[in-house]
Amino acid sequence: MHIHVRQQYLDQIERYLSKDFIIVLVGQRRVGKSYTLKMVRQLKEQETNNNIIYVDKEKQEFDHIKTYQDLNEYINSRYIKGKKNYILIDEIQDIEQFERTVRSYCTEPDAEVIITGSNAKMLSGDLSTLIGGRYKEIHIQALSYKEFLQFHAIPDSGDSLAKYIQYGGLPGLVKMGLDEDDAREYQKDIYNTVLLKDVIMRNKIRNVVFLENLVHFLADNIGKIISANSIAKYMKSQGQQVTATTIVEYAKNLSEAYIIRKVNRYDIHGKKIFESNDKFYFEDHGIRNALSGGTRDGDIEKIIENIVYQQLIRMGYEVTIGQLQAGEIDFVCTKKNGGRVYIQASYIIMDDDTRKREFGNLESIKDNYPKYVISMTPLVTRNDYNGITHLGLRTFLMSEEL
Repeated sequence: MHIHVRQQYLDQIERYLSKDFIIVLVGQRRVGKSYTLKMVRQLKEQETNNNIIYVDKEKQEFDHIKTYQDLNEYINSRYIKGKKNYILIDEIQDIEQFERTVRSYCTEPDAEVIITGSNAKMLSGDLSTLIGGRYKEIHIQALSYKEFLQFHAIPDSGDSLAKYIQYGGLPGLVKMGLDEDDAREYQKDIYNTVLLKDVIMRNKIRNVVFLENLVHFLADNIGKIISANSIAKYMKSQGQQVTATTIVEYAKNLSEAYIIRKVNRYDIHGKKIFESNDKFYFEDHGIRNALSGGTRDGDIEKIIENIVYQQLIRMGYEVTIGQLQAGEIDFVCTKKNGGRVYIQASYIIMDDDTRKREFGNLESIKDNYPKYVISMTPLVTRNDYNGITHLGLRTFLMSEEL
């Protein structure tokens, strides 16, 4: 069996080892956290002075580890002084008060701690308080387009891009194959597991019917600016009475389970973040497609926007929505060094009205930061239009950076 190495994540992990950091791999279930942790295990087992202590809470053999005391006992019985002990714990949020164990071992000079979790709450509250800034979070995402090509052993082509748009980037699809029925069944199974374990059970959700309806609403409205009040009004029209407060809380729960990601609006001229009316994108657009059903013809632009958003996150950008007096910019992207780019995502630009809409809003921004339009317009790879770069979607997705 061919081993697929997601080297960018291994490089990030290696960068933080031996620096007194707890390394936390986060992300939605089944996007590759466990696989990445196993790759670390395989690499470190090859070094003679290393001792590997591995716990996988999704495996039955570790069911007895329920509390931090159980975890301490398990680790202590296998810890070897004088060796470099790699403590690797998969889905650690299933262990009660795990943060006590993590805090204890992160101070040991001969220990490295790497943990994974499928819920952002594991880094809030007690864990954050107990270990302060001594952890580094690495977000494991679904497969990029380049990884999708590598995992499925297919060439970069228009047909391959169409498959990526249709099926998304769950690594497990390699075993399932890109068959419509099999893929959709697998994606829905993953979604149901995440919803049950990481949202409903963890947050003790009572109104499960509304939660499911909310996810479907967000799936049908990715890329649209929406508010909790607008959702409440829509749900009322569908015969469901629910408060805006409940909607905000449930959306937060879904975000913490990495099913969706909320993107705030940014006033480009006023230089401030708005606190309401956000956009939502899915962690994996394949799951989104499985939930929405049907063909992608009517909502291709939404999916392209979702794909572009996730790729920008992979590139290391902090992404917000750009707000202008005259209109909207899909994405304002900044990096820690202060660099910024503006992005418009579109399907096909074939007429003057579409061209004016996509390029005109960018032209109205009076600064010198780079500006891009990304689309699937035929024959476009990388063109210049009045100082704005027009990138083909495939060209963008095959690039490491803008």
